[in-house]
Amino acid sequence: MKIAVSGKGGVGKTTLVALLGHLYKEEGKRVLLVDADTNGNLASALGYKGVQITPISQMKLLIEERAGGAGSIFKLNPKVDDIPEEYSLNLKGIRLLVIGGIKRGGSGCACPQNTFLKNLMANLLLERDEVIILDMEAGIEHLGRATAKAVEAMIVVVEPGMRSINTALEVDRLAKDIGIEKIFVVGNKIRSPGDLGIIKEKIQLPILGCISYNDGLIKADLEGTAVFSEEKALQEVAKIKKKLSHTELHSK
Repeated sequence: MKIAVSGKGGVGKTTLVALLGHLYKEEGKRVLLVDADTNGNLASALGYKGVQITPISQMKLLIEERAGGAGSIFKLNPKVDDIPEEYSLNLKGIRLLVIGGIKRGGSGCACPQNTFLKNLMANLLLERDEVIILDMEAGIEHLGRATAKAVEAMIVVVEPGMRSINTALEVDRLAKDIGIEKIFVVGNKIRSPGDLGIIKEKIQLPILGCISYNDGLIKADLEGTAVFSEEKALQEVAKIKKKLSHTELHSK
């Protein structure tokens, strides 16, 4: 499975990525989680404490060595296939690779950095045989038409609120523009059937399930502890995972 998870900042996509990764690992799958958010905190959701992680996007010397930079030849196909093993962390069977964000226009020449990261993403999605789950920004800058075909599911996490809903509609549009066909919604911070009803009314996409409003998850976020101990959330995400797998099996 190659899964991309997106949504408005703070909506809970990182929590979903961590819980899904844990469930796939418990199933015996090889799992690589990729933090591709500028303000990513996936390491915290997995329980990494006191570990200073430098995102790949900020490793200037590595990028210059592989892709070129000021005063050197710009390489269109830099070597990236060793990056997941060399630069990922392993926590009880779940590996984490922190990529960070891609620079946008106006932030100086970012050609080597962006080329390096896009090649790395292509390697992850097209070449590797394992469960890969991407924790992405709402803008999905890391994905392009060349790699979109490898994304088996784009999950947009939505909380009951118009800012989150509007972001989800924009992610849906962007994902379809680059050729991602299987786009799903997961509701988060759901307090009542009415909350989920609002999301269903505003977003015409298949809903895989929802995660209830959970004080334990909020506490884990505040304290930087792993989210796996929240049994109710694990059970809810297990249902989401089962529905996703069922959908995938019946669509192939």
